[in-house]
Amino acid sequence: MKIKDKSRIVLGCMRISGMEPKERERLIMTAYESGINYFDHADIYGGGVSEEVFAHTFEQLSLKREEVILQSKCGIREGMYDFSREYILTAVDKILGRLKTDYLDVLLLHRPDALCEPEEVAEAFSQLHKKGKVLHFGVSNHNHYQIELLRKYVKQDILFNQLQFSIMHTGMIDAGLNVNMKVENSVDHDGGVMDYCRLHGITIQAWSPFQYGFFEGVFLENDGFPELNRTIDRIADKYGVTNSAVAIAWILRHPAGIQAVIGTTNPNRVKDISLAEGFNLSRKEWYEIYLAAGNKLP
Repeated sequence: MKIKDKSRIVLGCMRISGMEPKERERLIMTAYESGINYFDHADIYGGGVSEEVFAHTFEQLSLKREEVILQSKCGIREGMYDFSREYILTAVDKILGRLKTDYLDVLLLHRPDALCEPEEVAEAFSQLHKKGKVLHFGVSNHNHYQIELLRKYVKQDILFNQLQFSIMHTGMIDAGLNVNMKVENSVDHDGGVMDYCRLHGITIQAWSPFQYGFFEGVFLENDGFPELNRTIDRIADKYGVTNSAVAIAWILRHPAGIQAVIGTTNPNRVKDISLAEGFNLSRKEWYEIYLAAGNKLP
């Protein structure tokens, strides 16, 4: 499958290692039948078990490898991050073995490595690409200068950047709306990474799309956010979808062409969320939700 045919919604497979086999089959098949053809992994998810059980389930379902996009990440090790050439090459070989595939559609470098030597990353990427082990590359949780440093040396395009983003985690948008203001939301924590990615054709992948804070909890049906939930529920009723579909539609509405990475293991929720690709929020509705989350326009 060509990367341009990717689904806007990605099924994150971090939690599938603890599922029963039949439940896992239903989850993956529901995602696939709902139009989700993109599956996100990382070598640390379940200590590698998530990739192993995904591969087994994939075989049981008799799905065709060329009809899905498999993405994995590497770079996080116990007590450190590692973007060394040797580690990247070794990590990818192990990922391919666990996923029982000859190639990854996409490899992302996980959290930035402070000791990153971009020349080594470039060597690793070129070797993986030349041998057909990885078709496309990206990063995760990187700012624009970190990506620029890689782009100076890496021959392949950096096509993805996975970043935390949700209705309740909007720093990438806030700073752009509050330029030259002396308010909290004017602080640019991300170095203009959203606009940078748009300028360079890099797809942002939003992780934790239902979370507020850093894994503090979900905002949907949370009594701590009454106005936000009333607004989302009203819009959900209008479109005949669930609140989770509206939360994802809010992300997809942004013209940056963001993908949303969902981590649910509930097949029914996957089916409900997949409906987010079937409707577009109006500009007014998008801003209503943004303001209901506690934001202010200058």
